Amino acid sequence: GIGYSPMYISLEEFPAADRLQALGLNTDNFNNPFVVHGGEGFAHMTGKWRIGGYAGFGSTSTSTVANALVNIGNVVQQYTGSDAPTIEAKITLSLGAGSVEYVMPIFQDLEISAGAMMGLVRLNLSLEQSSTLTNWNSIFGYSFGTVTTVTDDDGNVTYKYTSTEGSGESDDYSFVTENGKITLSDLSGTFFNFQPYVAIKWQLLDRVGLRISAGFNKGTIGQGRWKLNGRNFIADSEEYIFRGTSFRTMIYLGL
Repeated sequence: GIGYSPMYISLEEFPAADRLQALGLNTDNFNNPFVVHGGEGFAHMTGKWRIGGYAGFGSTSTSTVANALVNIGNVVQQYTGSDAPTIEAKITLSLGAGSVEYVMPIFQDLEISAGAMMGLVRLNLSLEQSSTLTNWNSIFGYSFGTVTTVTDDDGNVTYKYTSTEGSGESDDYSFVTENGKITLSDLSGTFFNFQPYVAIKWQLLDRVGLRISAGFNKGTIGQGRWKLNGRNFIADSEEYIFRGTSFRTMIYLGL
């Protein structure tokens, strides 16, 4: 059989959670259970043994606009400009694995199986910090100055774009662009994941069935095994243990 099989992983801890919290990010906003959208297939090998394969991808993110303070005339107040610092963290996971299980029939269309799924997982943690166009209103604003509308007696609308650096005259086309600071760090780690599980398979129709499984994931990104931007290992990077219970559902086509 083959079909769509989302996996829900209740992670005990997200990578670098304490450091993200120190930046002001709320890690509770990460989806937990972490959802992996994937596809799964299985086939009988011999006797009561069955083999299978799984591939999936999932992501979750959290972000915030920093409460920046400025000193104006010896008065400390909250910064309300459009370029307040924005911080966003995103976690993505891609998984490819094979499985082997032992099948125990209960009834004609119902069976229980126990097995293990093993494969490679790539985990990415991207952290973006920027200080430009950080709120909704400013995204749709004119980047190089101001824009005003003038309506004549006939109802025709004229848009006038004026640079903050220009004189505002009709023949003054000067403008100045300022590059906002944007930094993006992409951390990645690859590890071997092991998931023992139990599953229930119910043949609903001749060629359609439902399969539900529950298991426990375990994998480790070793100390110093995180990569920066997919190139260089970070020598003092922390160990991360990918661990959590999982729940998988599958609507399949086949027997």
